[in-house]
Amino acid sequence: MSKENAQNPDNQHTPDQTPQLSLNDQMQRRLEERQHLLDAGINPYPCHFDVTSFSLDIIANFLEEAKEPVAVAGRIMTIRKMGKASFFHIQDSRGKIQIYLKKDEVGDTAYDTFKLLDIGDIVGVKGYTFKTRTGEISVHAESFELLSKSLRPIPVPKEKEVDGEKVVFDAFSDREQRYRQRYVDLIVNPEVRQTFVKRSAVVSFMRQFFSSQGWLEVETPILQPIYGGAAARPFTTHHNALDMELYLRIANELYLKRLIVGGFDGVFEFAKDFRNEGIDRFHNPEFTQVELYVAYKDYNWMMELVEELFYRTALEVNKSEVTLFLGNEISLKPPFKRLSIIDAIEEYSGKNIRGKSEVELRNVAKDLGLELDPKISSGKIIDEIFGEFVEPKLIQPTFITDYPTEMSPLAKEHRSQPGIVERFELIVGGKEVCNSFSELNDPVVQRERLESQAKLRQRGDEEAMIVDEDFLRALEYGMPPCAGLGIGIDRMVMLITGQDSIRDVIFFPHMKPE
Repeated sequence: MSKENAQNPDNQHTPDQTPQLSLNDQMQRRLEERQHLLDAGINPYPCHFDVTSFSLDIIANFLEEAKEPVAVAGRIMTIRKMGKASFFHIQDSRGKIQIYLKKDEVGDTAYDTFKLLDIGDIVGVKGYTFKTRTGEISVHAESFELLSKSLRPIPVPKEKEVDGEKVVFDAFSDREQRYRQRYVDLIVNPEVRQTFVKRSAVVSFMRQFFSSQGWLEVETPILQPIYGGAAARPFTTHHNALDMELYLRIANELYLKRLIVGGFDGVFEFAKDFRNEGIDRFHNPEFTQVELYVAYKDYNWMMELVEELFYRTALEVNKSEVTLFLGNEISLKPPFKRLSIIDAIEEYSGKNIRGKSEVELRNVAKDLGLELDPKISSGKIIDEIFGEFVEPKLIQPTFITDYPTEMSPLAKEHRSQPGIVERFELIVGGKEVCNSFSELNDPVVQRERLESQAKLRQRGDEEAMIVDEDFLRALEYGMPPCAGLGIGIDRMVMLITGQDSIRDVIFFPHMKPE
């Protein structure tokens, strides 16, 4: 918006008639204003301002008979300059409030300084609360101070009434721009902040929930000599001093299990993990997950814990167990449906794959119209069938349980079903949000499983796991029965906040270079 229109919002031109300054022109003018301020002995970037009040608190606690003294600070979002008095709105971390500035009260020098200010500048105001003739709760300024001169104009949306309705023009709504310039997104689309406030609340509540059980929050290495704990491709880097290749972790599972071996009854970690894979609405190469390991428990116990955790998190953050996710109304009230992966495939695809060989599974996939990479094995074939024909149909929270052994090399064999492991995934809104095992603690069987994975790598499966000798050595000292859980924080926040893209719950998602 040009400075002229910013000063006269009640007399705006229609969008196609608005005089426009180029971005360079506007920045040049702002640079000149900055210099004028410096020449007048005014520091456009002072060190501090003592804030005592916030916009929404002032409005919520307003008493008409009391002229409450306040000191507020925020970014100028609208300006209406007049002869000897002006109105402007500032936006702080809580919301917006109007400021009334009168030349006779703040003085000529201060008012002349105000004339050099623009939309986007950050100011501090001291004064008292009052209500205007139109009924708007405002702050009557007794003094004000420039706290930061904005050199780059922010994209302020313009409104015009068309057929009795307000129409917004030039909104900062392009998703790619919003993700690239999240700082601008947060300024001009303040409702976006609430998603990240809720994200913080989700993590905070989960941390308190785990800690209250007596489990220890820990930190494990991000740079690892051997990556493991998941089926994924890693990012590789090089340590110069040690002259060795290192990997950004794809999971923290194997290190947390080492701590269970060491004698802790329960450990958890909120971790940044990295997987060198595709980017889409549900995947970012850098993501957050929490992993939890509890000694002497199994996956049945963990299912009940997950039900309680998701239900209580929704109540804490949303004050309701119901959330709208990917166009579906989801209830997180326990109990959740439970279904084995084999039964789920039969129910939703009509194909019984129980006990079938790799060749037979390929034929089933072919009958279903799936084109498969010839290098993938039985486990991946089942995963492809499930992902295509079952997962998208699981809208309400559903535990998919009891996976074939090949799909889960770190999970404990099922206590009553050969060829099956004790594992579950929670699917909500057609997407996986968490994964859990009764953890394999037999070092001999674990070695066999990892060596089988090594053979799959030789076949060309780049996501197959690597034999980790130190992890096997830890198991050889003895690990108690253990239940493990991994929850994708980004997807859980998507679920709780109703966002349909992982980029909407990550402040700075990865993008291609501009």
